[in-house]
Amino acid sequence: MTEERKTKTESITKDIQKTTLNGFLGLGLHCGLGIFIIVLFIAIPDVGWIFNILIFGPIWTIYCNSYIIIHPNEGAAVLFFGKYSGTVKTEGFRFFLNPFFEKRKISLRIRNFESSQIKVNDVNANPILIGAIVVWRVYDVAEALFEVDHFEEYVQIQSEAALRAMATKYPYDIIEEKDKGGIALSSHQEVVATELQASVEDRLERAGIEVLEARISHLAYSQEIAQAMLRRQQASAVVAARREIVDGAVGMVELALDQLSSKGIITLNEDKKATMVSNLLVVLCSETDTTPVVNTGSLNQ
Repeated sequence: MTEERKTKTESITKDIQKTTLNGFLGLGLHCGLGIFIIVLFIAIPDVGWIFNILIFGPIWTIYCNSYIIIHPNEGAAVLFFGKYSGTVKTEGFRFFLNPFFEKRKISLRIRNFESSQIKVNDVNANPILIGAIVVWRVYDVAEALFEVDHFEEYVQIQSEAALRAMATKYPYDIIEEKDKGGIALSSHQEVVATELQASVEDRLERAGIEVLEARISHLAYSQEIAQAMLRRQQASAVVAARREIVDGAVGMVELALDQLSSKGIITLNEDKKATMVSNLLVVLCSETDTTPVVNTGSLNQ
């Protein structure tokens, strides 16, 4: 059972380098055969046309299928009556000794794929819209052609599946108490991009595809909760700002009381201290300018 499963999951077809000749050498041989046919026909016209029609003519015609041009960053898989024979990646004008090879070209250039904006729930069950850009290229021609159907469509489906799976593992933002100290989609972009790239590459490896980069291109709350989450983020920001203001105000009040006491400028009882603390906190924490009131009495009374 284990061997069966291994056979099913492992890639069967991998690139095998195919040897070819220089195309111009093959073209010379081809032209030489053509000249021989013409000479044979002229030298012995009575018998030569029979050899040309039955033997040399068909050979010359069949060898017209022996040429291929390989551009930079391009490969061609070669099949012999349906059986994979090898892959040609040598650039230029090439020639095959076997004229019955079937040739399937494929580009090895770097490509970009931008996923659609898919709707998915994050780890806190908040619906979000997320999209990604995947930079990829084919490195194994045989696997791309023979291990999967339509490898470009395979890249699209598997990339979106990996993106969906990753988005459900993390929160959109660090809002919940349980999420603090963890990874969020919005604030840990490099970490998320690295994990997304590894996940997509793992899914596409069998198709002979290398993932050069994968990162989130779009991230937003879904429309039905966008306004509510925006108000929640604003409230969190206001609370954090208020906390910082209060911490600073308390420190300033404490410093003022300590300096007044240590320098003996004035002696305050507990009631006066409470009044002074209250007034200072109002002045320091207020959002608007305060109106001062001059105390004409004695602070010691």
